[in-house]
Amino acid sequence: MLRRIDMSDRERVSFAFPTGPRLFLRRLISHWREQSAIVRTAADWTVLLYIIIPGGLLGGRFYYGFWVDDLPAWSTSIPFMIIPILLVLLLATGGMVLLLLEGDLLFLRQRENWIRAIILRGTIYSLVVTALKIAVVIGLLLPFIIRGYGLSSEAALSLLVLSITCGWCIKLLAHIVKVQRQGWQRWLWQIPAIVLPCVIYFKVVLLWNDYPALMWVAALLFAVVTGLAVRYRLRLRGTFMNDVREDYKQRMKIAALMLRRVLGKPRPTRYKPWIFRRSQPLLSSKEPESRLSAAAIKALIRNPANLKLYASFTSVSAMAILIVPAGLKWILLLILTSLMANWLFSFWRTFVGDDYIGILPFNKEQKAEAGSRAVPILLMPFSVICAAVVCFSIYDWWGLILFIPFGGMIGFMVAKVFSTIRLER
Repeated sequence: MLRRIDMSDRERVSFAFPTGPRLFLRRLISHWREQSAIVRTAADWTVLLYIIIPGGLLGGRFYYGFWVDDLPAWSTSIPFMIIPILLVLLLATGGMVLLLLEGDLLFLRQRENWIRAIILRGTIYSLVVTALKIAVVIGLLLPFIIRGYGLSSEAALSLLVLSITCGWCIKLLAHIVKVQRQGWQRWLWQIPAIVLPCVIYFKVVLLWNDYPALMWVAALLFAVVTGLAVRYRLRLRGTFMNDVREDYKQRMKIAALMLRRVLGKPRPTRYKPWIFRRSQPLLSSKEPESRLSAAAIKALIRNPANLKLYASFTSVSAMAILIVPAGLKWILLLILTSLMANWLFSFWRTFVGDDYIGILPFNKEQKAEAGSRAVPILLMPFSVICAAVVCFSIYDWWGLILFIPFGGMIGFMVAKVFSTIRLER
């Protein structure tokens, strides 16, 4: 008599991992191996032996000293408010790892119980990791919390429970918002998801001395919201691709942190520029040189990297001018304006040397003329802002009248000098 095998038994025999929990365990192990491989690229055995281990031993000795010896003098001058602020920053960062993959869309979408098992276990794993992180940070701060600010052991325990439950609540609510909302709606919904729990947590921690039982009540409230959020997360449908995207972001955070200074962040795809969207003429003149100058101005403003560098140098220069003595402000303004002009002319040479610009029928004279028009316009905001800092700090209310003509004159003169030196005619 032939033995009957139902469809579920056949499916279990055909898969390498016959159940959802087994598949999740396999993915969790792969996730740990992936993260450890990323860390090993920066911390090999040499780093471990000569830096991490001695640093850990030294840190352990300091930590032991915080418990048995006198606390440092600087710790007594720090208000208690700093502790909840640090914890709020910890709670508001991070995310959840559900270990969903793109291929699940093809192989597991018809097995809702498998997807549900992976999401449930991924949620539990993320909450456990969150609890461990919070416990480690509070453990490091514990000598200062108990010995420095006089919290009892019960109050410290309630602070730990409150921090963990609040962290769980924030992680789940923020995750639900991220997978359901896009654009400005995401930022708007993050106010009740992240900001509101952080504000409640901060207020409750500050009232620990007057209302010690309030921390337990708030912890219970956060725990109830966490349970409801987990239940809602398991019933959520239609967010698979957003789940995979957010999951990938969280799994690649360590790699992104290590590669931040090595690789530039890819620019997002835009169908329209975020400024000068209609490509209207920027300069009133219709001469070819003016059109080329306007194109260079738009190229700098539309490039986030160049615009960020321009704004960063402007802010740093304004701060430098503000802190130097009054007798050196005008001299420093001329020096910094010259540095900015030099960078702008370097940008101009890169712009006109582009292959696309090389197709256009411009000779050296026309390119030099266009550069002598574009660079003063680009330099003018920098010189006016820095001149405003000088005039307001020296001449008080007279600075309202003087900073625009002085800044414009300095920017124009410096740009003319550099155009004579840097532009080939």
